[in-house]
Amino acid sequence: MSRPKSFSPRIEGFIDDYVRQLVAGTAAVFAGAGLSRDAGFVNWVELLDKSAREIGLAGAGGHDLVALAQYYVNQVSRDRLNKAIVNRFAKKAKVTKSHEILARLPIMDWWTTNYDTMIEKALKEANRVADVKEKPRDMARAWPRRDAIVYKMHGDVRSPADAILQTAQYESYASTHTVFVNALQGDLTTKTFLFVGFSFTDPNLTHIFSRLPLKGEREHYFFVKQIDRKAFPNTDEGEQQYRYALTLQVLRNEDLRRYGVTALEIEDYKDVPLILGEIERRYRRRTVFISGNAEEFKGWGREPAQQFLTKLSGELVRNQFRVLTGFGTGVGTAVINGALREIDATPGECSWEQLIMRPFPQTDPNDPMTKALWTRYRTKIVSECGVAIFVFGNKTVEGKKGVVDATGMQEEFDLALEGGLLPLPIASTGYMAKKFAKVLRDNPKLVTNAPLQYEAVLKKVSDSSAGPESMDAIVDAIVAFMIDIND
Repeated sequence: MSRPKSFSPRIEGFIDDYVRQLVAGTAAVFAGAGLSRDAGFVNWVELLDKSAREIGLAGAGGHDLVALAQYYVNQVSRDRLNKAIVNRFAKKAKVTKSHEILARLPIMDWWTTNYDTMIEKALKEANRVADVKEKPRDMARAWPRRDAIVYKMHGDVRSPADAILQTAQYESYASTHTVFVNALQGDLTTKTFLFVGFSFTDPNLTHIFSRLPLKGEREHYFFVKQIDRKAFPNTDEGEQQYRYALTLQVLRNEDLRRYGVTALEIEDYKDVPLILGEIERRYRRRTVFISGNAEEFKGWGREPAQQFLTKLSGELVRNQFRVLTGFGTGVGTAVINGALREIDATPGECSWEQLIMRPFPQTDPNDPMTKALWTRYRTKIVSECGVAIFVFGNKTVEGKKGVVDATGMQEEFDLALEGGLLPLPIASTGYMAKKFAKVLRDNPKLVTNAPLQYEAVLKKVSDSSAGPESMDAIVDAIVAFMIDIND
């Protein structure tokens, strides 16, 4: 079984904290130009390079870019600058891996200084409804059924004339965009932000941090690329340049602490989607998919099986985990009953949101369109979870005697492996679950990114001799495992 990629202690601490914020509903994102870079969009230097050369300031990177934009407007026109924005940001592009991961996470508040529409596109592809705020007047209305708010505080490519770009606009922003400033300050007080896609040379950064409350109670995070010695000449002068850049970054990182911002040093920006992917994996591990179908319960009996499933889902909910069920025959009802009993018994501690029911569309199972629909449905179910428990796995088919394998569970098992879930087949329940347990015993490398605790709990649940008399021990082992990997 392959182990998860290791990160620095500071990154590990951030991942754990951000997952806690996701669970609490207090995680937010602030996206800079770098987040869209892999989609082919430009940063500020590239946006203004041609304009800089046009007014005799070749090499835009050495200038105050906000001031440079103002100089261009003074010397040429804002209209020409607007056309540059449209030309650089209006193209169609595929969302990046980082966009995809962030859009799948339960983040309600998205702030950005970007003009592109990548965040909105990523949220749409994740089947989420985004309420986009481009102008101050947009703040007065709420989009129906929204589950994400995107604050485009510097405008949008679709309205280039209103984009915040030049010095005069920055200077008057607090008065022209008061509602944005107030909303941002409110979110910075109540949410934990991840600043992603910014660099210390980003002209937006100073303006954003100037609105941060000094030493606020909230901790925020900011990705910073480590200074690479190889980026400097292999000379004495290069060594001096490297030492200067390194010292400057240390001082800047320390200065961020004034605003409650922790700098997260990474070797390369390619590490960002890896870190975000680990955040998603750990968040999903708080949700357990109980997959199963049973017309008969050989070795257990219907009543003990129902008791086991009821106890299992109830204990998971009681320990603050979420349970997802596809409402499989002979299994789904017991899972739901256990979760609902615990939610009803502990109001204020357990939430209705901890039970997720995904009953399958009831259409002709022999229709190829139905099979494709069920595959998409199963894929969506698996994408919400980090652990999958498999029980029993048999069904009846018209025209055949007895029971046959529940082939849908095979697809769910394959999707779980493909999606990086941690599968726990309860072998003693027999049928497909027993088959899956053998597959994992024979091929332990099938499970990727398995934590150290996984091997022990898999051995426990894969014991085919552990029948109904062991139900309490099996439940305890699974719950203890869930607590361990989410601690």
